[in-house]
Amino acid sequence: MKLSDKFILHTTDTETLLVPTGEAEFSGIIRGNETLGYICECLKEDTTREAIIERMKAEFDVLQDIIEGDVDRALKNLRETGALDE
Repeated sequence: MKLSDKFILHTTDTETLLVPTGEAEFSGIIRGNETLGYICECLKEDTTREAIIERMKAEFDVLQDIIEGDVDRALKNLRETGALDE
């Protein structure tokens, strides 16, 4: 899976924005925090849920259950808006 090229990713220190291009069916802006930004950065290349979780475990000192929940919520939301190519 990979982040759709129909969305433009913009991240700041504390906020992540996904803005659809004219080709996307979704209308609006997706706003998220740094965690969503990290997950979206992972999704710039073709990857898997498990690979994202492993990268996050190596990067952050957080329990695996919390990481898995964050990744699952982000992937669900990205799927629902059409921002994820699978």
